[in-house]
Amino acid sequence: MTVVVGYSPTIEGKGALPFAFREALMRETDLLIVAENDSAGEADFAATVESAREEASALGVTTKIHDNEAGRSHADNLIDLSFDEQVQLVVIGIRRRSPVGKLFMGSISQRVLLEAHCPVTAVKPPVGLPR
Repeated sequence: MTVVVGYSPTIEGKGALPFAFREALMRETDLLIVAENDSAGEADFAATVESAREEASALGVTTKIHDNEAGRSHADNLIDLSFDEQVQLVVIGIRRRSPVGKLFMGSISQRVLLEAHCPVTAVKPPVGLPR
């Protein structure tokens, strides 16, 4: 069995990791980190993903990295993985929003929440976490 976490080098992506680590530990399963590189340079992104992997390893969580397929959106990749029998849960990070902003959820988050085949947990980053 596997827990999948949608990861990007953003405050939201980094906020989802600790929750995903705890879920994988609690479920005694592997963690599949689905990496989306949309804002950092290749070297910075690889270092960020490796740092996440080391943090999980220190907690005793076995991780695998899954790069998004070229030409496909992050949402498409997460949704496709949610149909795998081995996937128990998909974890995604979402932004904190104002009351009006809550009417307009991000398209990736919304698509994953609505179209995934398995349970999805949307995690907000801790308050005060530096951007």
